[in-house]
Amino acid sequence: MCCTNKMVIESTSRRQIQSDISFSPKNLKNYEEFICGFGSGFVNIVITFPINKIMFRQMLHGVNSQLALNQIKKEGLQFLYRGCFPPLLQKTTNVSLMFGSLKAYKSHLSESFPSLNSFIILSVAATLAGGTEALLTPLERVQTLLQDGHYNNKFKNTYHAFAEMRKCGFKEYYRGLTPILFRNSGSNIVFFGLRDQVRDFLPHSHSTLENVLHDFVTGAVVGALTSTIFYPANVIKTKMQVCYNAPFMTFSQAFKQTYEERGRSIRKMYMGVHINYSRAFISWGIINASQQLLKKYFFSGEKNS
Repeated sequence: MCCTNKMVIESTSRRQIQSDISFSPKNLKNYEEFICGFGSGFVNIVITFPINKIMFRQMLHGVNSQLALNQIKKEGLQFLYRGCFPPLLQKTTNVSLMFGSLKAYKSHLSESFPSLNSFIILSVAATLAGGTEALLTPLERVQTLLQDGHYNNKFKNTYHAFAEMRKCGFKEYYRGLTPILFRNSGSNIVFFGLRDQVRDFLPHSHSTLENVLHDFVTGAVVGALTSTIFYPANVIKTKMQVCYNAPFMTFSQAFKQTYEERGRSIRKMYMGVHINYSRAFISWGIINASQQLLKKYFFSGEKNS
């Protein structure tokens, strides 16, 4: 009798463990923001990487879009998607963390501090999510080096760039961390603070196609605005990260040097911003629309609607 009871208990325990670790739709629902964010990031990078490369050259060299395009044409088609793997890995993971960690932090803060104002909860959660995203700085760092034409013969590929940087010490992976933290946290606050408000201004949608269109417009408008506001932070980040095996610059040093090189002109600090907001308009439109569509299709039971 004792042995029988023991076997029943062990069998029940095994079934409980299998139930806990199974990837059922109910369990996956807890990770919907992470999963859908990952998918939307993937779709976005495949479409927008060439545009981003033109913008990067403008940031780095302070040239207009035509000269940046001519640089890329001269290097050849084989180099067009050079450096694509780091942003593909970085952006999919980054967007996944942005949506997923924001929801997790908001839920935790709401439960722990129920009396806090909703905007304060959003701001703190967005800042924490931005710091979480900044863990991926090494991927952004490698992307910067691989996109700069000066390093075409220095680094063969992503793996080679990582291996070479390791020789210079762990800190080399995290050049430009300060502007990235500032950009990520600030962008999250603005994006998630305005997204629902902008969506409410649009007319009520009556079909899946209209929903997708409205989500695209919402993400595009808010994303372009956010990206433009924090564009100088990206310029400074690029200035810091393009250096390799050289003395580290602080945020203020990088700003001062870039400002001097641009003829002490604030307007020139925004060189390439029109490409940036055009890319951001498309990019964040794609991210927001595809993220919402993936949520509805896989997690809301609306795929047949």
